[in-house]
Amino acid sequence: MGKALIIGCGGVAGVAIHKCCQNSEAFEEILIASRTKSKCDKLKEELEGKTKTIIHTAQVDADNVDELVTLINGFKPDVVLNLALPYQDLTIMDACLATKTNYVDTANYEPLDTAKFEYKWQWEYRERFEEAGITALLGSGFDPGVTGVFSAYALKHEFDEINYIDILDCNGGDHGYPFATNFNPEINIREVSANGSYWENGQWVETKPMEIKREYDFEGVGKKDMYLLHHEELESLGINIPGIKRIRFFMTFGQSYITHLKCLENVGMTSIEPIEFEGKQIVPLQFLKAVLPDPASLGPRTVGKTNIGCIFQGKKDGKDKTYYLYNICDHQECYKEVGSQAISYTTGVPAMIGAMLIMDKTWNKPGVFNIEEFDPDPFMEALNKWGLPWQEDFNPTLVD
Repeated sequence: MGKALIIGCGGVAGVAIHKCCQNSEAFEEILIASRTKSKCDKLKEELEGKTKTIIHTAQVDADNVDELVTLINGFKPDVVLNLALPYQDLTIMDACLATKTNYVDTANYEPLDTAKFEYKWQWEYRERFEEAGITALLGSGFDPGVTGVFSAYALKHEFDEINYIDILDCNGGDHGYPFATNFNPEINIREVSANGSYWENGQWVETKPMEIKREYDFEGVGKKDMYLLHHEELESLGINIPGIKRIRFFMTFGQSYITHLKCLENVGMTSIEPIEFEGKQIVPLQFLKAVLPDPASLGPRTVGKTNIGCIFQGKKDGKDKTYYLYNICDHQECYKEVGSQAISYTTGVPAMIGAMLIMDKTWNKPGVFNIEEFDPDPFMEALNKWGLPWQEDFNPTLVD
């Protein structure tokens, strides 16, 4: 039994909180904290009476280390689960260091003023976390997260060495809007409009945004166009998976999404440079976020499935081998269970699992670690138990 402080109350946090409450044996008490306390209170009200987990709520500014420290000292959690924005990772890590509390997140830090997400800022905390005797688990979502666990599992059970990994993220869901993003529009559009890159022979190969396109036939979804993007787990897997020659990340987008995004880009609406408007400084992308549908509202209207996984190529007993590990998730099933679409679900479930494994000391070593640096087996078992069962294919179609 343990206590978790969950920071954030958006779509992913909503799923993780539902899952903590389903898992009352592990999560005896949780404190939900967000800038908007009313959102936390609403969720508490919805869940009370349906769970044995004791739920508390609080207001906190996750950019303010002192406020976070006060909150952590008051509640004394076993783990802090950061489901706020990636911009707030470092302030929350600072507060965890000051209070000697374990830390878990789902997305790596990126500075507000530049669309540059990489691990270097968080990796700089390694020695301090080790000296404090606490653990920071980075990237416990789906990608990054489950994709790293899949890689560690494949290496442990199926290969002597892995040479190639293709991560394929397919969302076959339809929400009926001409243009909407499935998670935070600001983060989503920053990710998609940045240059793509992949890891090959120990270095980054950069591509133009959406330059490399492939078609793939996904089980449960069908044929989809997918595009090569830069994605954060490539950076850690390139270091942590021995024998790796190349890692790529592909994500599916429909033609309507691409057309709208191109148009918005062309007129400057995806820019993160502040402009002056009626005497005020506004960031065009933040304004666009305000007029787009809230991803949390897409749940009831999204139909279809996601299919996310990793295709591995490598060697076993001197022979070439291919192996595909993936999960299929149904948007409507997720909505029925926790009131969210599958994009939030596939991130929120692994967030709960990562927090549980740190809290119950199944994963227990001080320092800052990416998820693939731990034993994958307990996480893989928990995925099957908590709603993200995985499937295997020993003869997958490869991406050329």
